[in-house]
Amino acid sequence: MMFSPQTLAALAEGIFWFFVVVTFTGGVLAVGAHSLIRRVAGLALCFTGVAGLYYYLSSPFVAFMQMLIYVGALCVTITFAIMLAETTDARRAPRRRGFTVLLGAAGSVLVTVVLAGQALYGVWPQPPAAQAPGTVERVGEALLSTYSMSFELISVVLVVAMVGALALARHGREK
Repeated sequence: MMFSPQTLAALAEGIFWFFVVVTFTGGVLAVGAHSLIRRVAGLALCFTGVAGLYYYLSSPFVAFMQMLIYVGALCVTITFAIMLAETTDARRAPRRRGFTVLLGAAGSVLVTVVLAGQALYGVWPQPPAAQAPGTVERVGEALLSTYSMSFELISVVLVVAMVGALALARHGREK
């Protein structure tokens, strides 16, 4: 069955917006949920949406690494730390909801305006020509040469997440 180019374009746009909604919904759950476990579930949903966007952008390796590292390892580690540290008589600190909501809304508007301006008026480079599928050696060489900064930033994020999970677990044991 052959589809027209217009149908394929509409389908591709629908898939893109599906992953955007999944990412946004996960982010809202991660920030707005009351339970820490539900926040981690929202974070996992957000990371899954980002992995879907990577796959949509023809980066299946990065999408797989996103799922493996962030959803698989990071969210499971944080969940494990929360389950170790969370107590039943935990008291909630009073929140200043008004100021927090105002600050979050202002930051969201600022980020939206900057990103929309870049998307509409920015200069975008042409995508590279299609390349043959790489071997593991070529992927490793690319990670440690061309994409070394991204590789190091991912490593730093993982270390910070592990330290945070350990701090949560330690804080729970001290009580």
